[in-house]
Amino acid sequence: MPTSASTLSFSRVDVAPQINGVSLAGWLYRPAGPGPWPAIVMSHGFACVKEQGLDRFAACFAAAGFAVLAYDHRACGASGGSPRGEIDPLAQIADLREMVTWIQMQDGIDPERIGLWGTSYSGGHVLALGAIDRRIGCIVAQVPTISGGESFRRRVAPDAIAPLRRRFNADRAERLRGGEPERRRVIPEGDQPGLYHSPEAQAFWGVAAALSAGRWDPQVTLRSVELASDYEPAAAIERISPVPLLMVVADQDDVTPTDLALAAYQRAQEPKRLCLIRGGHFDPYDRLFPQAAAAARDWFRTHLTPAG
Repeated sequence: MPTSASTLSFSRVDVAPQINGVSLAGWLYRPAGPGPWPAIVMSHGFACVKEQGLDRFAACFAAAGFAVLAYDHRACGASGGSPRGEIDPLAQIADLREMVTWIQMQDGIDPERIGLWGTSYSGGHVLALGAIDRRIGCIVAQVPTISGGESFRRRVAPDAIAPLRRRFNADRAERLRGGEPERRRVIPEGDQPGLYHSPEAQAFWGVAAALSAGRWDPQVTLRSVELASDYEPAAAIERISPVPLLMVVADQDDVTPTDLALAAYQRAQEPKRLCLIRGGHFDPYDRLFPQAAAAARDWFRTHLTPAG
């Protein structure tokens, strides 16, 4: 639904670009006043939908004079793609790259001033894309995924890793035979376990179905878990420079572990800035939203807005 420019200094419309053969559902925010505007492309984390807090960040950036594109990943939320709930990080990065192309082509956008904002899983995506795509002028990675392999080893009990790997292989064979993909719940329900089971995670994903008008899928494919375990988005973080990088890191993050993020930040080259917030992985969306949003907004202002 459009948002009144007279009350909030920006408008918002629904968009659905065709990207890599899939319709990606998004919101396009345009600030009030004449363009051309710098633009920010935003996407969410693992198995999330844009309604889970992206609107608050996007509104903050749009009110500061940025055009903003926030969207659902393929096979998630209101976007197309199948199988549903397939979270493929490399496909998501390829889509993000073409979403940059799409926003560059829109009326009123300055194609030379494009920023990326990603959180959690997509926080890793913006690190990976920022290392290879020289069109990007500024990056914010909020509580980003750093190493899927290390996170996998920390989350899965040692004696459960080999059996889980066997399930990955059996699922791959079944899919090749034309069978249905095996699935896992994102959060527990009843006696069914979930990939994320902390009270904070259950609260965060527990409202997703209502916020997205029922378009959130509570399950992901088992292949999504395997792909996550192989994902190393910060492997080339040194190559992001000279693009300015802000990392927003939670000091008690046990989803995208704090120590991994801090070590990756040390490897990144200048210009860079660390915003260390006092909380857990989900706090930037709620309790610490003002701090996280202001840090990102000011970083984009500094590096995407002409001097003066």
